[in-house]
Amino acid sequence: MALRIVKLFVSASTTTTTTTGPTVERFFHEVSSQVTAGNSLTIPVGDFDSDSGDPATSLPTLATDNSYINVFINGVLVMNDLLTYTPGAAGSLEITVPAGSEPIEATTPVILEVVNFAPTSTSTTDVTT
Repeated sequence: MALRIVKLFVSASTTTTTTTGPTVERFFHEVSSQVTAGNSLTIPVGDFDSDSGDPATSLPTLATDNSYINVFINGVLVMNDLLTYTPGAAGSLEITVPAGSEPIEATTPVILEVVNFAPTSTSTTDVTT
């Protein structure tokens, strides 16, 4: 038999399904007194109400590289650099009102939205030879 190169034929296809699995939790607060420019508003966990209207008992931990928070004051999204978020049963949200800004007035609503993702993926590979 003469020498020859044997070439294998292999075909493969992979199907991957990914589910993002977001968990969204919202917390509501009404400012009790005016917060002027150059000061901070600190809202402890117990001063928030949950989505169900019950007093909040803990603020969610943020999943590393798979989470974010949004804070709205009177319906307007707040810049992240003005916020300090502390999770847990002793958690809080601190909002800094920059110098030169308008004050946050009493009875203004503050909404904290916490979004955590728990993505999962499954793959199936079919090989034909």
